[in-house]
Amino acid sequence: MAIGPTPSAIYLQPPSASGVASHPLRVTIQPAALLSILDHYLRGTTEGGNQRVIGTLLGVRTDSNEVEVRNSFAALHSETEEQIVVDMDYHKTVYDLYQKVNPKEVIVGWYSTGSELDNYSALVHQNFFSPETAPHPAIHVVVNTGVQKVGELGVKAFISAPIGVTPRSENCAFIPIPCDLKFGQSERSGLDLLSAVQTNQNLAASTELDVLEKSLKDIIAMIDRVLAYIQSVTRGEIPGDERIARKLLDSLSSSVEGLEKDSVESLFTSHLQDSLVVSYLSNLVRSQAVISSRIVLLT
Repeated sequence: MAIGPTPSAIYLQPPSASGVASHPLRVTIQPAALLSILDHYLRGTTEGGNQRVIGTLLGVRTDSNEVEVRNSFAALHSETEEQIVVDMDYHKTVYDLYQKVNPKEVIVGWYSTGSELDNYSALVHQNFFSPETAPHPAIHVVVNTGVQKVGELGVKAFISAPIGVTPRSENCAFIPIPCDLKFGQSERSGLDLLSAVQTNQNLAASTELDVLEKSLKDIIAMIDRVLAYIQSVTRGEIPGDERIARKLLDSLSSSVEGLEKDSVESLFTSHLQDSLVVSYLSNLVRSQAVISSRIVLLT
C-alpha cells in the first residue's frame, strides 16, 4: 500500500562486483513504526520543542534487497540556525534496550518530520546515522504531517549519494526510493478503528460477530468492484490490464484449490457456531457476575 506520491526521479542502481545491489530497492514500513513517529511528533511539538523531530528506524533487511521498518524510537536533538546536536549516548542506550527485546531488529536508518531536506538533513544522515548502519547505506524516511501546509501529505524514503570532487558530509544528494505501508490482517481492524475518527463513526469495541459481519461486507464489496471492472472491460468501456488479469487468476486458483462448496460451507458454519458459543459464554459470565454482586450486597 503506497503511503506517498510516486517519485518522478529515476533510480539507477549500478551492479556490484558480487552481483548483489548495495543499495535498498524498496522500503516497507509497518504501522507500529509509523504511529510511533506520529506520536513523537505530537509530543515534541506540544511540549514546545523543535518543529522537526528525528529518530531512529529499526528493522530487517531481506535477501531481495529490501528494507522492512518494524519499529522506531525518538532521538534527542537540539536544532538552531547555527548548529544541530544529536544525543548519541541516549540513542545507544535506548537501542541496547531494544536489542534485548528484539535482537533481530537492527538500525536501518532514521526519520524526520517535515517536507524539506536541508543541510542539517545531510549532516545528520552522514555524521550520525550512516556510521550506525555501515556497511549498509542508511535510509532516511521523511514524514510530512501536513501541518506546515508545504508539499503533499505522506511518507517518502531516501538514500544518500555524495556529490562533488571532494565530497563533504553536508554535500550529498538524497535519492528517492519506493516506500510502501505493510500491515497484516491482525492490524487491519486497528487501522479501521483509527480511520473511523475521520468519519465520526461509533468507536465502540467490536464483538466477534461484528468483525465477521464487517469482513463479509468488505468481501462482498470487493467482489462487486471486481465484477464491475470485468464487465466494463468486456463491454469495451475501459482497456484491460494484463497484470490485473493475472492477479485475479492467481487469486481464484489459490482460493478454490482443494476446497469444494460443501467444505467451504462446513468451515463457515463451524466458525459461526464457535463465534455464537463464545458470545453466549461471555453473556453468561456477565450475568453471573451481576448476580454475584447483588447477592453480596444483600448479605
